[in-house]
Amino acid sequence: MQRHGIAWHEKTLGQLFCDDSAQQIVDLLLAECRQGQVTLRQRSEVLSVARQDGGFLLTLPQGEIFTPALVVATGGLSMPGLGATPFGYRLAQQFGLAVIPTRAALVPVTLHKPLLDPLAALAGVAVPAVVSAEDGTRFRENILFTHRGLSGPAILQISSFWQTGEFLTLDLLPEVALSSFLSEETAAHPNQSLKNTLAKLLPRRLVHCWHQLHDIPDISLKQLTPRLTAQWVLPLQQWRVQHNGTEGYRTAEVTQGGVDTRCLSSKTLACNDVPGLYFIGEVVDVIGWLGGYNFQWAWSSAWACAQALAVAPH
Repeated sequence: MQRHGIAWHEKTLGQLFCDDSAQQIVDLLLAECRQGQVTLRQRSEVLSVARQDGGFLLTLPQGEIFTPALVVATGGLSMPGLGATPFGYRLAQQFGLAVIPTRAALVPVTLHKPLLDPLAALAGVAVPAVVSAEDGTRFRENILFTHRGLSGPAILQISSFWQTGEFLTLDLLPEVALSSFLSEETAAHPNQSLKNTLAKLLPRRLVHCWHQLHDIPDISLKQLTPRLTAQWVLPLQQWRVQHNGTEGYRTAEVTQGGVDTRCLSSKTLACNDVPGLYFIGEVVDVIGWLGGYNFQWAWSSAWACAQALAVAPH
C-alpha cells in the first residue's frame, strides 16, 4: 500500500481502512496484474474442466484454454447477489476431493415470532453486550436489534459457533454490577421507578420492551424485593434466547465449510492427489472472525499458492 501511495488509518480493534476509498485496493490489484502480465477474461463462464496429460482443459463459451496448473479461487456461497455459486465445490468433488457441508457464517440470526413480535419496536437499537454460545464461546461487542432478529458484531461472531436448537445467552449490561447498582439507587432514590432506573443503563425503548416482555408493572425501587429482582432484572445479564436460524447466505459475510483442508497441502494449497490443482480462499473450509481475518486468509493462501507456482516445473 505504501508503494502504491495508498493512505490508511486504524479504527477500533485494530481495523484498518483506506483514507479515501476501497476502490484504491481494487486499483492496486489491477495494477499488480498488469505488471505481472496477467490476462483477464471477465464474464467468461467456465463450462467444464477436464484433466489432460500435463494439465487441464477449460471450456469457455469463447473457446478452450489449456493450462498446466489450475487455481480455484471461486469463494463460497455468501452474497449470491454478487455472483456466488457452488462451482468451486462441484469442481472439487469432480476431482475426488471431500467437501465439508456448508452453511452461512458471520450472519445475523432470526427469532421465533413469539419473541420477534414484542422486540419489533427495537429495530435499529444497538447496545454493548456479551453473547455466549452453549459451547462456552463468548464475544463482547455491540448487538443490534433488527426487524428479523439480532445482528451486530457480537451476533455475527457467535453465529459461527451456534448449532440448531441451541440457546444464546446475552448479557446486556456487561460492565455493570447490577445488584450493587440497584442497592445504591434504592438507597438514594427509593421512590424512583424501576423503569427510570434501568433507563440510566439501557436505551429507554429497550427498557420499555423488557417491561412488556416480562409483564413487569410500573413499580418503584422500594417495592422491588429480592425475588422480583431475580425474576425481572437480573435476567438482563443472562437472557437466554433461542433463535430459529439465520438470514442465510444473502447477508452472510462468509461461508462455513468447503473443500476439506485434509485434501490440500498446508504449505502450497495444492491438492494432494491431483497434481497442478490448487484451491485457495473461501472455497476452502477455513473461516475467521470479523476484523479482516477472512481477507487475511484469502491473501495468505493466495501468496502461499503463488510461491509454489513460481518454482513449479510447469
